[in-house]
Amino acid sequence: MKVLLAYPNAHKEIIGYMDMGAIAEPIALEYVAAGAALDGHEVRLLDLRLHREALEPTLLEFEPDVVAVTGYSMHVLRNLEICRRVKELLPGCRTAVGGHHATLEPVDYCEPEIDFVCMDEGVAAIRTILGRLEAGESDPAVPGVWSRVDGAFWFGGKPEPYDANLLPHPLRTVVPEDRSHYFIDLMKPIALMRTTVGCPYRCSFCSLWRIMDGRYYTRNVDDVVAELKDIPERHVHLADDEPFVNGPRMKALAERIEAAGIDKEYYAYCRVDSFLRDGDLMKRWVDLGLRRLFFGIESVLERELLSYNKKQNLRQIVDAVRIAKGMGLGLFCGFIVNPSYTPEDFEELKRFIRTEGIDYPSFTVWTPIPGIADGGTDYSQVIARQPNGRPDWSQFDLQHATIATRLPEQEFMRLYHSLWEVSRFGAAVPPKPLAPPPMPDESAEALRNAAYIKIARRALGGY
Repeated sequence: MKVLLAYPNAHKEIIGYMDMGAIAEPIALEYVAAGAALDGHEVRLLDLRLHREALEPTLLEFEPDVVAVTGYSMHVLRNLEICRRVKELLPGCRTAVGGHHATLEPVDYCEPEIDFVCMDEGVAAIRTILGRLEAGESDPAVPGVWSRVDGAFWFGGKPEPYDANLLPHPLRTVVPEDRSHYFIDLMKPIALMRTTVGCPYRCSFCSLWRIMDGRYYTRNVDDVVAELKDIPERHVHLADDEPFVNGPRMKALAERIEAAGIDKEYYAYCRVDSFLRDGDLMKRWVDLGLRRLFFGIESVLERELLSYNKKQNLRQIVDAVRIAKGMGLGLFCGFIVNPSYTPEDFEELKRFIRTEGIDYPSFTVWTPIPGIADGGTDYSQVIARQPNGRPDWSQFDLQHATIATRLPEQEFMRLYHSLWEVSRFGAAVPPKPLAPPPMPDESAEALRNAAYIKIARRALGGY
């Protein structure tokens, strides 16, 4: 079957990364592409962040049998729009959606333009769907999937237990010409790789741990190294929710990478307590090529740190920031701005950033995202609504106040945008919608001639 995997574009592709921003490879769809290709299906991937006008031409030229999309809450309405257009142009084409929002709030995708809503890990689900469609089977009971049958949606039951070591390596060769455009700040081009999945912590503002039922799944370190060897980009983002939770495992991984002679530069997320737990481990990773960390500081107010269940205090935060800077690490530091903030709270945050010399602060507005509470998120306070009464998910990009603010909303947003004044770049403006930065010709040419292109041409029969 012919399968088109589409990553949606949104009004803002940025979530708190200042205006330098990031457009990283759609690794979730590359995993799905790998699974579909293993079963002999013809797969294309369309990244609409890079090719904003390419949906209709691609549909008409490729004529896929199935179109699958993914994304976060802020992509819900755009994904529905994409699938409606698919049905208009190709009425017989089946549509599927997966990702964080589909897992936590599948009801928002139970619409006529959607045929399958995939919850949890989507590789096995899509492979099963494609196999049954190809065989002409009518049984809608696909584990972990809501399937539309005669206008109603039916759930196929719980999926098989998750095993991170059973997933194929992402099919990074599916769109080799896009790879030179993926970047995070100055690290470009950059590849993404996951060595673990899930998070064992229970932060009250976050839903990532709920997606994996609070479990922390690790991949075999030798398999991680094998995948890393095949990545030609020098910059690699360890896109784990928290890679440094298990210190001994990260030490073993560092040893294997060093023994394999792999020379890369890394960017990773890291909790403050994980960083402080083992200084020798962090130095080992710096020597290996770790260049940047993202600390989820979240707040400089002790009352908020307690309510967020972050398991860290301000003293630990200050120590981690100073030690990391002493190691020469570039620090992105994430801060949550609560709608209840007063002018004094904004000033306290600015004071911390100036005092500690945070070069790359990242700001998000606290948002009642799906999955942040037991029994489901309470959306009763959400002020932006769709005509059907559901939240206006396009506002859930963490850059809008989705519930009432203590200050007048216009004043709150003015103070929120003023936070960028204290960044290293002095940019007194909010993040802007992103376009890929220009790539020097020689860098783009080098990547075009890299291993990806050669592998892709062989795999696709001379493509």
